[in-house]
Amino acid sequence: MKVNILHQPDCAIAHLILKPGEDILAEAGSMIAMQGDMQVSTTLRRGKGGGIFGGLKRAIAGESLFLSVFRASSTGGEIFLSPKMLGDIFHYQLPETGLIVQATSYLACSAQVILDIGVQGFKSFFSGESFFWLDISGRGDLLLSSFGAIYEIFVEGEYIVDTGHIVAFEKTLTFEITKPPGSNWVSAWLSGEGFVCRFKGRGRLFCQTHNPQAFGQFIGSQLSPRSE
Repeated sequence: MKVNILHQPDCAIAHLILKPGEDILAEAGSMIAMQGDMQVSTTLRRGKGGGIFGGLKRAIAGESLFLSVFRASSTGGEIFLSPKMLGDIFHYQLPETGLIVQATSYLACSAQVILDIGVQGFKSFFSGESFFWLDISGRGDLLLSSFGAIYEIFVEGEYIVDTGHIVAFEKTLTFEITKPPGSNWVSAWLSGEGFVCRFKGRGRLFCQTHNPQAFGQFIGSQLSPRSE
């Protein structure tokens, strides 16, 4: 498929041109427009965690229970996709090493990509930012979304990132969730810095410029209390 990302970085949409018979699997509700003869279906079946159980795991992860499947006709097809949040879209060519992705950052992938919840996801339970991260493997095209712009960091050794700003990272990196350097747990919590991820190894890390949870808390504090 051919992937064009338009209107970056604050209001990005993806324009996908599919070959005849080619499939794209996307987060439910992400379709903006498409060529009229595209075939559309809905599935719960995804990779290692297929069937209903796989769908339930995705729901726990903060994703829709369903994925939409778009198949091009015998003459090919095209489709426009957008994420739920205002921000950027990143096109990643998935290698054998795979990628760990924040559950809410998944937008779409080609049919050969395997989507599952890995053991890494349970570590993020304590971060307060996301209950699960997705373990993505196989080969093919993967589209990730962010709140704000996406920027890439090449890690060689050690790197520390606030948990709310992580979009994805390559599996060649390991991580642990901890407090910011030089602080204790009480001061980290009171300062608003919260938890951070300490990455180690060699590989690419993808971050977003804004923290969705912090933004939501700020907007909530500005709203007037609802009248009974």
